Amino acid sequence: MKQQSQRLGTEPIPKLLLNLSVPAMIGMFVMALYNVVDTLFIARGVGINGIAGVSISFPIMMIIMAIAAAVGIGGASVISRRLGEDRKEDANEVLGNLVIMISVVSIISFVGAFTFMEPLLALFGATPDIMPYAKEYLFPIMLGSIFFGFAFASNNIIRSEGNSRFAMITMIIPAVLNTILDPIFIFGLDMGVRGASIATVISQASVTLVVLRYFTSGKSSLDVGIEYFKARFDLMKEVLVIGFPAFIRQVGGSAMMIAINVMLIRYGGSFEVGVFGIVQKVTMLAIMPMIGVLQGMQPIIGYNYGAKQFGRLREIIWIGLKVSTGISLIVFVVMMAFPEMLMKIFTGDPAVIESGALSIRIIFALAILIGAQVVSGGLYQALGMAKPAFILSVARQVMFLIPLVLLLPNLFNLGVIGVWLAFPLSDLLAFVLSIFFLYKDRELFFKPKDGEDTELYETAQPSTTT
Repeated sequence: MKQQSQRLGTEPIPKLLLNLSVPAMIGMFVMALYNVVDTLFIARGVGINGIAGVSISFPIMMIIMAIAAAVGIGGASVISRRLGEDRKEDANEVLGNLVIMISVVSIISFVGAFTFMEPLLALFGATPDIMPYAKEYLFPIMLGSIFFGFAFASNNIIRSEGNSRFAMITMIIPAVLNTILDPIFIFGLDMGVRGASIATVISQASVTLVVLRYFTSGKSSLDVGIEYFKARFDLMKEVLVIGFPAFIRQVGGSAMMIAINVMLIRYGGSFEVGVFGIVQKVTMLAIMPMIGVLQGMQPIIGYNYGAKQFGRLREIIWIGLKVSTGISLIVFVVMMAFPEMLMKIFTGDPAVIESGALSIRIIFALAILIGAQVVSGGLYQALGMAKPAFILSVARQVMFLIPLVLLLPNLFNLGVIGVWLAFPLSDLLAFVLSIFFLYKDRELFFKPKDGEDTELYETAQPSTTT
C-alpha cells in the first residue's frame, strides 16, 4: 500500500481515470444524495420554512467548509506533487501541518457558535419567521465543525495518493448513517431541523474515526507520527496559496447564496427562498458527477506534472474535458425534460413544484458548458498554478453570478425570473474565460506531433503561472 501512488505515473490513462473517477463519482453522488434526503425529510417533517431556515444558514456553513477546502485541496495538490517527486518525508510534514490548521479553524467555529451566529444569520437575510429554524440547524453544525473540516480535508489527501476507493468509502459512510438517523431524530424524537443537524454531525464524527484509523494503520502511502506535527509556516503558506482559489470559490458560493436569498426575499418572500433550497439540492446532485471526474483527474495531473511526464499530463486533460462535457449534456437533457418530477420528490405542493420546475429549466439552460468550467479550474489547481486557478475559481460565482443576481431582477421588472436568468448567463461568460486560459497555455496542453521539436513542450510552463 505504501507505493500505491506510483501507479499514477505508470498505468494507462483511460484505465487510471476510470479507476479513480468512478469511486469519486459514486462517493460524490452519495454525498449529494444524502443532502437531498436531508432536505426531503425537512420538507416533509417541518415544511417550507424549515427549508428556508437551512438555506439561510448554509452560507455560514460554506464559510467553514471554505477554509477546510483551502487546506484539503491545497494540501492534496502539494502532497501529490511531492509524491511524484519522490519526496515522501516532505509529504508527511504537509499532512501534519494540515491537521494543525484544521484544528485552529474548528476552535474558532466552536467559539463562534456562542457569539456571532445570530447576528450573522440576521445579516445574511434571516427574517423573524425563518430565524428560529436557521439557529436550530446551524448551532450543532458549528459545534461539530472539527469533524466536517477533518473529513473534508482528509478526503482530498486520500485521493491525492491515488486511493480513490477508500476516499469513496469515507463519503458513503456518513451519507448512509445520516439517512438512517434523519427520520429517527426528525420524526421519532420530534426534533425538527435540529434533529437533521445533529444527525449530520454524528455522521461526520463517525467517518473522522474511520479516517484516523486509516492514517495510523499503515494503509496510507503517508506516515503519521508526532515528529510531523510541527508547525512549518512555509508549508502552510504553500498549501494555502494553492488552496486559496478553493477558499475563494467556497466563500464566493456563500456570498452568492446571500445575494440570491436577499433578492428572493425582496421579490418573492420566504416561499421563494424555500423553493431555492430545494432547487439547490437538485443542482448539487447534477454537478457532482463532473466534480467526481475532476477529483479523479487531479492526483494524476499533479503526480505526472511533478514527475515531468508531460505526454500523460496532456492525455488526462483532454480525456477529462471530453468526459465532463458528455456528462454536462446528459444533465442538460434531464433538467429540461423532467424538472417537475424532480421537484415532486421533495414536495406535493403544486405551487412549489411549478416555481421550482421553472427555475430549474432556466438555471440549466446552458448546462452543457459547465463541464469545461469545472475541469479547467481544477486543472490549474492540480498543477499548483495559483493565479489562473484563482481567476477561474472566482469567475462564475463572484465575477459574473453575484453582479447579475443583483442587477437582473431590477431590469425590465424581471423580479425572481431575473435571479434565475443570472445562472445561464454566468455559465456562458465563465465558459468563454475558461477557453481563453486553455488556449493561452496551449504549449503545455498540446503535445507536438511526431518529428516536431519537442523541446518547447518539455520546458513549457503556463504563461499565467505566478
